[in-house]
Amino acid sequence: MRQKRLVKDPKKAREYYSGKQKRHTLKGQIVIDKEERIMCVHTAKGTTHDFRLFQESNLPLMPKTCVYVDLGYLGIAKEHSHCQIPHKASKLHPLSEEQKEENRQKASARICVEHVNAKIKTFQILTQKYRNRRKRFNLRFNLICGLINFDRGFAVEYK
Repeated sequence: MRQKRLVKDPKKAREYYSGKQKRHTLKGQIVIDKEERIMCVHTAKGTTHDFRLFQESNLPLMPKTCVYVDLGYLGIAKEHSHCQIPHKASKLHPLSEEQKEENRQKASARICVEHVNAKIKTFQILTQKYRNRRKRFNLRFNLICGLINFDRGFAVEYK
């Protein structure tokens, strides 16, 4: 006979539950520069929206900084005029050929972010179930990003 596992605090468990994905999730966000160096890492509970995660990270971006993001960050366009967000299509308003070509160009410029994401996924922290303490997810995610930077030859400069 199997015993039921009791959840110590169901309210805490509910904070991590993503109704869309039907599982308890954690989310990580990275910011990279032109050389594909990971500059900033921020994590949150899985129910947090991408743009809200960006706002909570308090990342100081200059207004003239060119930012390449996906459609999860639509609110950034109001704050940054040099933001590269793809055009959004809908059932009633499909994209024109010009918009599709612009999206392709933006995606080709943004592919370096996906390369870094793929490198992070080789450590399996984002691809498999995270079975450790949730409090330590941020620490481990930061360590993995530091290892990736070190592996790519980006050393920490001491002044």
